[in-house]
Amino acid sequence: MSDLVTLLEIGTPLVGTAGGLGYARAKAPAVYWSLVGMPVTRTRFAFTYRTTMDVCGLTVAPSRLRAFLSRTVTRSREAQPVPPKVRRVRPTSTGLRVTLRLPAGMEPADIAAASNRLRHAWGVQAVHVVEGKPGTVEMRMTGYDVLRRVKMPRRTPRRPMVIPVARREDGTAFVRDYRAIPHALTLGANQSGKSMYQRNLIKGLAERPIALVGVDCKRGVEQAPFSPRLSALATNPDEASGLVDAIVGEMEDRFDLLKEHQGITAGTPDAEITSDIWGLPADKRPVPIVVLIDEVAELFMVATRKDEERRDRMVTQLIRIAQLSRAVGIYLEICGQRFGSELGRGATMLRAQLTGRVVHRVNDKQTAEMGLGDIAPEAVSVATTIPPDRPGVAVAGDTSGGWSRIRTPEISISEVATVCRQFAHLTPDIPALATWRPIAPAVSGPAEGPSLVKPKPVTE
Repeated sequence: MSDLVTLLEIGTPLVGTAGGLGYARAKAPAVYWSLVGMPVTRTRFAFTYRTTMDVCGLTVAPSRLRAFLSRTVTRSREAQPVPPKVRRVRPTSTGLRVTLRLPAGMEPADIAAASNRLRHAWGVQAVHVVEGKPGTVEMRMTGYDVLRRVKMPRRTPRRPMVIPVARREDGTAFVRDYRAIPHALTLGANQSGKSMYQRNLIKGLAERPIALVGVDCKRGVEQAPFSPRLSALATNPDEASGLVDAIVGEMEDRFDLLKEHQGITAGTPDAEITSDIWGLPADKRPVPIVVLIDEVAELFMVATRKDEERRDRMVTQLIRIAQLSRAVGIYLEICGQRFGSELGRGATMLRAQLTGRVVHRVNDKQTAEMGLGDIAPEAVSVATTIPPDRPGVAVAGDTSGGWSRIRTPEISISEVATVCRQFAHLTPDIPALATWRPIAPAVSGPAEGPSLVKPKPVTE
């Protein structure tokens, strides 16, 4: 009997601990990684690093000095090959970050080419290689699938025009930096998560002192709930044409303002000479404007000669905005299912001005090539293999040639609408866009019930 009691006393906590770890691995992978995965991976990495790098061909022949010292000190006939030197190992909530010093004759592409073999050798979800200072690289290991249940990192950039939107597969935040990448294109099929991406973007923008301009030709069903935070909203192609003309007029007025306040004279200090609004004093700087176009193909569709004239004029104006507006703080955010030359004249030229690219699940390879083929051809095949049961997963790239898989956290329209109402006081009043200022729906309060106070007659 005493043996059974002892067995229960020892076995019950072990079973409970194993069950808790199993539950954490399935439902709270970050907790499981911190408690179990990270110590195991760190130990495995420390004991197998040299052997793994040698097997993967990531070593170089030792220098003559190293070979001489090895023969002298260890009395061995052959000196061991030299792997990259580990400078730093830093654990994170999603994995490990290892900084390596590359030996002479090795380049970051060598490490990146072997990333899949390293992933299996150390038993991690993925290994991503990021080039650092000359001669160094950083291996970012992720211990679990961070794109399965997306939670944004606790620490994200908080600069004025930098908006955290999604999470990369290496665990870092994907941000929309408008000063670095002024205009962007987002493509995706129905139910691919394209609207979810836009909602996360609007939520982040609504919390900043930025003017938001919406163009939603689906009668405003996507953007009308965010009216309290919009400075202008167009819900059909005719309204969009007038709104785009007004934005061009505002752009030209801002160029005049910029020229007026440059004050370039013989005695003007160099620090006060600027070619964009961010060099102006804060009290003279106009508010940035982000133009959000949902389903851009609707702006290109024509049925009559009059529609064709309207389209040609609007596309020309959009191209002017894309080419010139960065300096005056006007930025384009264009979404659509396809964006190719078949839409009509000017589509390809407009697409060429959109530096940032985000491609969700698409219906055909040609659509992926429209978004990524001209900036990161190797990412096209990745975009075409996004499974339909993972909405929000996308491939993000830019003209630098880099790309990564991202996923936006799930958020509802009502949540974003609540944020827009909360920050409605930040909505700037831009006179040039006042005609298209949406009327925010009134907030309905609780219905008044019958009074519970019984009136008494007034007596003298």
